[in-house]
Amino acid sequence: MAMWHSPRRLWLGTGFLLAALLALGYWLWPASAVPVLLLSAREMVHSIVATATVQTQHRANAGVQTAGKVLAVNVTEGAHFKAGQTLLQLDPHEAKLALNAMNLGVAQANFKMRQWREVQLPSVLANEQQAHANLVLLSAQLARQLDLYHQGFTGQAALEESIRAFRVAEAQASSAQSLRQSHEDQGLEQQLVQSSLDLARTHALEARARLAYTRVLAPFEGLVVSRHVEPGDVVQPGKTLLLLAPFGLTELVAHIDERHLSLLQLGQSAQASADAFPDRRFQAQLMAIAPGVDAQRGSVQVKLLVQNPPLFLRQDMTVSVEIEVGRQSAALAVPLAAVHDAATAQPWVWRVNAASKLVSVPVQLGLRSGSWVQLVTGVEAGQQVLADAGLGMKAGQRVRGLALQTQAP
Repeated sequence: MAMWHSPRRLWLGTGFLLAALLALGYWLWPASAVPVLLLSAREMVHSIVATATVQTQHRANAGVQTAGKVLAVNVTEGAHFKAGQTLLQLDPHEAKLALNAMNLGVAQANFKMRQWREVQLPSVLANEQQAHANLVLLSAQLARQLDLYHQGFTGQAALEESIRAFRVAEAQASSAQSLRQSHEDQGLEQQLVQSSLDLARTHALEARARLAYTRVLAPFEGLVVSRHVEPGDVVQPGKTLLLLAPFGLTELVAHIDERHLSLLQLGQSAQASADAFPDRRFQAQLMAIAPGVDAQRGSVQVKLLVQNPPLFLRQDMTVSVEIEVGRQSAALAVPLAAVHDAATAQPWVWRVNAASKLVSVPVQLGLRSGSWVQLVTGVEAGQQVLADAGLGMKAGQRVRGLALQTQAP
């Protein structure tokens, strides 16, 4: 019996020995060296970076209101102009001739008005008085003829002649009265003469306006953004010859990817800089968000107000803007590369536990800043997480952490 149990005990002893050797080898086998981050609370700012152009709140397209040949262009691109300054001059020769002709028309209409007032009206009044006096005289003569006829001192022929003469005088008096009524104030003749004068004056005003159209005046004080005309050009109405920008508030117009729309809010602050002056940053503030999305670009237009624009800013200059959309004073952040399934609803990271083993931990993501992301839940300050995705790693694997000095923004 002893000899039969001896081999069995030998095999059992050998098994225990092998297990002990494997366990000892596991603990003695060197752990994988991996880069780790020691989580610590720090301030984190989430910002959106975009390219913008410098513009004023509005611009004006300056052109001519009448066709003509350009004599002079008094401003160049980038030039400063005052309100009311002559920017462009057309050849005024034809407009001046037309104005002179219209002024002569006004003078002629004034002469007709004087003629009506000083000649025609007095003549008509005198004619009416004469016709009335003649009517009175012939009326008296007719009365005497009737009396003589009834007394038998005159015949039928004489009476009929008196009646005929009275009726002629009566018609003449009526005609003179109508003529006087047409010539008095607000009468037909007076209205005809006055309308001719008004029409002549209107034509003169029109000609004066056309002469004024030969000069293009600055509607406000500002700068010339672009110039598209030269002396000698024959220009037509409706074409933009000068693009003008008024002095005033300066805007930065940018197009932000629509996926960031939920992060944008009016009043958010921003830092801006021009490529030509990268070390001279200036402040801006988000003041407008377009109500619609550009379907072709997949972006939304935003406008940022620059309260104190630096002197080097120019119209249509390209600048970079960094809009602050979130800030956390005590955030736990890791590189985005350390987060698995970051684009899904279940992101997770590798955490190194007290036994130097890897544990997969689900996390909730928060602010993002550049290539870094905030871990809102799942980890605590003082814990270690893998600084990269840890491809090929397995849960429970022993690791030896190599601390990194990289700091989150």
